[in-house]
Amino acid sequence: MPKIISKNKISNINNFADALGIPIAYIDSVVNLSDDDKYTDPKKIAFKKDGKIRVIKCPSSRIRKIQSRINTRIFKDLIQWPEFIYGSIPNSDDGEVEIKKDYISCASRHCEARSLLKMDISDFFSNVHEHFVYDLFKNLFNYDDELCNYLVSLCCYKGRLVQGALTSSYIASLILWDVESELVKRLNRLQLVYTRLVDDITVSAKISKYKFDIAEHHIKEMLFSKDLPINEKKTSVSYNSSSPLMVHGLRVSFKTPRLPSDEVRRIRSAVQSLELLFKEPNYNTSYGYRKDYQKCMGRVNKLARVKHEKHSILMNRLKKIKPKSSIIDVKISYRILNKLKKDYQSKKDMFWYKKQYWKLIDRVNFISKSFPIEAKKIRAEAKKISPPECY
Repeated sequence: MPKIISKNKISNINNFADALGIPIAYIDSVVNLSDDDKYTDPKKIAFKKDGKIRVIKCPSSRIRKIQSRINTRIFKDLIQWPEFIYGSIPNSDDGEVEIKKDYISCASRHCEARSLLKMDISDFFSNVHEHFVYDLFKNLFNYDDELCNYLVSLCCYKGRLVQGALTSSYIASLILWDVESELVKRLNRLQLVYTRLVDDITVSAKISKYKFDIAEHHIKEMLFSKDLPINEKKTSVSYNSSSPLMVHGLRVSFKTPRLPSDEVRRIRSAVQSLELLFKEPNYNTSYGYRKDYQKCMGRVNKLARVKHEKHSILMNRLKKIKPKSSIIDVKISYRILNKLKKDYQSKKDMFWYKKQYWKLIDRVNFISKSFPIEAKKIRAEAKKISPPECY
């Protein structure tokens, strides 16, 4: 079960405002906004893999500020997360070694499995009702009724969690707080391993052809207790005799998770293609090359996380073909700088301003090797208009 580990108790709205470092009057003004004033629609429509529209909302700058501080000062600082929860939560440590909570660490829990059960919570965020969000803050955090109502208003959209709200991933990871640990204990007694990566549930057994009927029944009961529907199309059982067992895109039939061999080939091919593009006249200074390089770098870094022998080789090849800056990058940097100077007084507290500011700093770092004098000038000017402390 998740545990509250802070000695400084937050129980009411006054403690809450002090912990966030935000005046109560500011919080009140945001709580009193209508849901449609708190959020706007994104500029681009997002689609799921099945072609359905993904419902995403963009929090306004005012509610984003509060949600961000709820994340950093409550969910990140005050929670001791269970070992079976992975995804959009902070890494933990055992006093000596950092324990990563990403999909690779999640997959590693199932290594040497012989049988797998996979289940998926359908439309997870939008199916988490505010009743259970209220219950979470009331009974896990022990907040008073007024504060629970405030948090529901600050974290939900029209009675439910919504994708786009900064707090949604944390709340979704916690929403089974009072039932999931007991389920895990029952499955452990059956010598099964259980993990949940946001809405993806995986159960593994080291026995071939294991029958997961009891495990599936208990998981359904747990989810139904929170009115969470199961995506039956994604429920599957697989065995190592039929095909390689995969968890979150990684092979888990070994002592450590491995990338599929065809994925390693694709990564190597991507590096080779990038080497050819680097030789194209002026292309290595283009935005397109830079984007391809960053994408390729991310794919090569996956090899490091699974300790693949090709990682260092491919990384050394990438280091030889780094993108180069051009005078156009310098001009764009000055353009962003001048825009930020103009908006500093009126927009310095806005999320947009902070995002643009750090984009400028990244660009300045990028041009510093080829244009050190210009980079130094821009950095000095940018320092004068740096945003207030990030929330």
